[in-house]
Amino acid sequence: MTAAYSPLISQSKAVRVASWALRLLSAAVFLAAGGAKIAGVPMMVAIFDQVGFGQWFRVLTGIVEVGGAIALLVTASTAFGALTLAVTMVFAVLTHLFLIGGNPLPAVVLLAMTGTVAWLHRRSFAVILDALR
Repeated sequence: MTAAYSPLISQSKAVRVASWALRLLSAAVFLAAGGAKIAGVPMMVAIFDQVGFGQWFRVLTGIVEVGGAIALLVTASTAFGALTLAVTMVFAVLTHLFLIGGNPLPAVVLLAMTGTVAWLHRRSFAVILDALR
């Protein structure tokens, strides 16, 4: 990796600002939601009772969300954190549509946000995979 390396496809200031805004907002949401899951907030316990996989799945989901949120804020891991959270939101949307009902729109919005961040930082995937070879 050279000193001029940037994980963003575009170097424009607008794209960098948009990326940071999406990263910060997404990280805040996922830290709050993941923390609530890990802490066992009664609403989260009830939702995961409806899902039917057990409370271990609530804790695992919370850990993934908190870990992904932290990864969003670390430039070297932004792309992987965003991809992890986007995939998590795909399953959240499917869970709302097919298991528990309710409005999937918040998960769809978070999917769009994290998917956009992953796309903006897609160069990171190739750079890191090349470094592993």
